[in-house]
Amino acid sequence: MAAFRDRVAIVTGGASGIGRALCLELSRRGARVVAADINVAGATQVAAEISANGGTAEARAVDVTSSEAVDALVAGVVAAHGRLDYLFNNAGIAVAGEERDVTLDDWQRVFAVNLWGVVHGVRAAYPRMLRQGCGHIVNTASLAGLTPAPLEISYTASKYAVVGLSNALRIEAAAYGVRVSVVCPGLIDTPIAQHIEFRGIDRATMLGLTEQRLTAADVCARVILRGVEKNKPIIVVTPLAFALWWLTRLSPRAAMWFWRTAFLDRIRRALAATPR
Repeated sequence: MAAFRDRVAIVTGGASGIGRALCLELSRRGARVVAADINVAGATQVAAEISANGGTAEARAVDVTSSEAVDALVAGVVAAHGRLDYLFNNAGIAVAGEERDVTLDDWQRVFAVNLWGVVHGVRAAYPRMLRQGCGHIVNTASLAGLTPAPLEISYTASKYAVVGLSNALRIEAAAYGVRVSVVCPGLIDTPIAQHIEFRGIDRATMLGLTEQRLTAADVCARVILRGVEKNKPIIVVTPLAFALWWLTRLSPRAAMWFWRTAFLDRIRRALAATPR
């Protein structure tokens, strides 16, 4: 709890889902929260909810695909508060479908938010944290950044990149007092499920096969912040995610067999049986 009291924390994607839950949980732990999102109305609602409960929060508009916008966000927060203790690079999007059905534009949009959004956050916050001699960058990846998830290859590729970026930066940053962690959640109950764009896949069928396994976002946020307090390099959320991560590490072939038989083949059978 003391790790966050009176600390300044920016959360991108803070208007909903894991980002919103992080903002609320950070506030409960005494942090000064900046909810940043392209959906500034949603971020404003989160900040108002925190303020109504006695916390300290503000909303900022940001498009994480713009390096200038992200730098302006970080610079403005540092100017206002004199420091930045935590940056949660959390904004993300997804496109689901077999690779034969997705477009190059889908790839570019997913990478623009999921990877370049993190890069922009790192490049804005890291130099300032170096000057402070402290700070913690927390990048949201996914279980799909630790194990090969079919039907969302662009998302998987972007999240693998975020895991690699985070682990390498952690090694560089340690000597300067700056910490870096990467978050890898499994299936979490967030609006991203409703906002995913599907290519060649029936939305209702796909969501119906996964919704019963969803973990609440507030539970996810508590797990993340416990991991941040302990300075864990990789923070895995949900038992299923942890099991699949370890299966992938122990036997990549077994993990691929699981994803093919327990997930991909099941989805394909369900889609084949869906009236069109």
